Amino acid sequence: MTTTVEECTDPVALSLWHPVVAVAELNPQEIQTTLLLGYQISYGLRNDGSLGAARQDQPRVELPVRSRYGYLWVCLGEPRGDVFDIPEAEEADRRTLNAASIMVNTSAPRAVENFLDMGHFPFVHGGFLGVEPHTEVVDYEVTIENSEVWARQCLFYQPQAAASASGGQISEYTYRVPHPYCVMLTKSSPTDPSRQDVIGLFIQVMTQERIRAHNFLSVLDEDSSDTVLKRFQQIIFSQDKPILENQYPKLLPLDPRVEVPIRADKSAIAYRRWLSELGLTYSVIPGDQNSTGQATTGQRSL
Repeated sequence: MTTTVEECTDPVALSLWHPVVAVAELNPQEIQTTLLLGYQISYGLRNDGSLGAARQDQPRVELPVRSRYGYLWVCLGEPRGDVFDIPEAEEADRRTLNAASIMVNTSAPRAVENFLDMGHFPFVHGGFLGVEPHTEVVDYEVTIENSEVWARQCLFYQPQAAASASGGQISEYTYRVPHPYCVMLTKSSPTDPSRQDVIGLFIQVMTQERIRAHNFLSVLDEDSSDTVLKRFQQIIFSQDKPILENQYPKLLPLDPRVEVPIRADKSAIAYRRWLSELGLTYSVIPGDQNSTGQATTGQRSL
């Protein structure tokens, strides 16, 4: 039996840059296929090193592509600007790599919210990102600045904050949502407390309820091997995956009355409000506050 996949018609989602694959995992002249927003697309690396992509139903029409932060990004419509900037990734002494690309049966916004949620650290990532009885999420600051969601001064005790960590520490997080389907954090580095590691979740939206999550790393670690760095992140994500796949509804409700928030959810509340203001409809359940589709600019606190 053939399953029909709904193709995206949301102009906001179609105008975004979407991560598809880690470039290091591509072989020249090997054409690969995948789903993006419900469309079958082909992509690959040419002999001259350039990247290409096209919808399979329009093979002669090249899609806009970018290579940034080690990933191939594809836009199915008319791009609004470029892929967002990550200044830390330009620093020469960093280890920047894709830790994993993992299929998850959930919507992209659900995965973004899970990434933002510090409250689950002691219960889902016990012994790594949290431990009981250190369960309190202290108050933190959330703002929307230049059409991005930021959460700052996020403090949490972690018994092993990173692959290179040798003991517990109070980690300070700054969360950033620069894209409806991508989320990042910076956190104090165990190897250099004056600087910060960067961890991101760049999500390929295959369908409204199925994603491929690319785990981006840009870290200050001269000792751990790539295998050790990747394994640590894969352990963390393997703990999140069953939680995400058992959340219902799979699409994220934007109506604030549907799911009752608590103080620890400040960043999630801001994220949902921001998606409403953007006018995004793909992979969410729009609420009464869905607006005209104009993105927020400037800065405001929440």
